[in-house]
Amino acid sequence: MKNFIAIAALSVLGLSANAQTSTNQTATATQSAKLALSNAISITFVDGGKEGSDVTLAFQTVSDYANGITSNEQEMLVQSNKHFNVSMKTDAHNFSYSGTTTPAPVVQISNVLSMMITENKTGGSLSYNNYASIPSGSATIINWGTPGGNRTFKLKYKATPGFALPAGTYTANVIY
Repeated sequence: MKNFIAIAALSVLGLSANAQTSTNQTATATQSAKLALSNAISITFVDGGKEGSDVTLAFQTVSDYANGITSNEQEMLVQSNKHFNVSMKTDAHNFSYSGTTTPAPVVQISNVLSMMITENKTGGSLSYNNYASIPSGSATIINWGTPGGNRTFKLKYKATPGFALPAGTYTANVIY
């Protein structure tokens, strides 16, 4: 009798389970999710956004004039989803002059100011791994950098004005 009750209970449970699955209907719908990506690139100064802080090379001794002086390192960040090149140029051929000498001296930037990349974490090859003049025309300084969100490089400026220039402030804007 116990076996009969157990078999009957199992039969009822089985029927009940079959009844539940036959009453549950299912359906599906499909949708594509597409990413519309475009090429993206950004270059910024790590500590100053799109415009870095002014770099002042202060000449105070005869040795400074004779040997030139170098700036502190400037660190830049490139973020890109494709291989990239970094170029630089100045916004003018000559320094702008602020001082008491008249007429204002005309000084070519490339005759006085040079730049060197001191650290490269872009994955690209360098053309400025030693001090070289900053041209007024565009020059590639990093070639074929690796895509990524944290590609950095550091650089230093060096100025060697010699003794021919009068006192004053000589300004050049370098564009990367």
